[in-house]
Amino acid sequence: MTADRLLRARDRVAVPWKNGGGVTREIRAHPPGAGMGDFQWRLSMAEVAAAGPFSIFPGVDRILAVLAGELRLAGEATGERTITPESPPFAFAGDVAMDGTPIGGAVIDLNAMVRRDRYRAEMTRLGAGLHAVAAPFAILIALGPVEATAGGRAFRLDRHDGLDLDGEAEVRIEDAEAGALLVRFRPL
Repeated sequence: MTADRLLRARDRVAVPWKNGGGVTREIRAHPPGAGMGDFQWRLSMAEVAAAGPFSIFPGVDRILAVLAGELRLAGEATGERTITPESPPFAFAGDVAMDGTPIGGAVIDLNAMVRRDRYRAEMTRLGAGLHAVAAPFAILIALGPVEATAGGRAFRLDRHDGLDLDGEAEVRIEDAEAGALLVRFRPL
């Protein structure tokens, strides 16, 4: 694993939403270079500034984790719930209506999307220690400054930086205070 496996938050390009309610920054998509119409899986971070409906993605499953702020979600199939950074990641179908309302200011979220007939996604919070990765596609997202070791190399990640762990067996996180999210994409 080389330094180019670091996915720095500062290098992500902000793409404004059509409805003006926020911006999205893509972290990684598969296959490389895939757009919104042809990705097999996609990981992105969004800043939600205003209430509004989520985009509909037929045949896509999603997992959402709030990294900062509070987000009230409402959908006919899921009911209403408020998600905070302490909440577990929330999985839902991308082809059903869902509305999001930031509470008390803008929200930053992490969003994993997969074509449900091709991939499954998992999102797990990690603290300090040794953790199994064991997935062909996996990305670690730092929730604060984190020291991580993977493939025999040490990496320093700042808040919201990512580390590409594709094919790695395990990762060690040295900083228990900040923690991280491990996102795995598994082909069916």
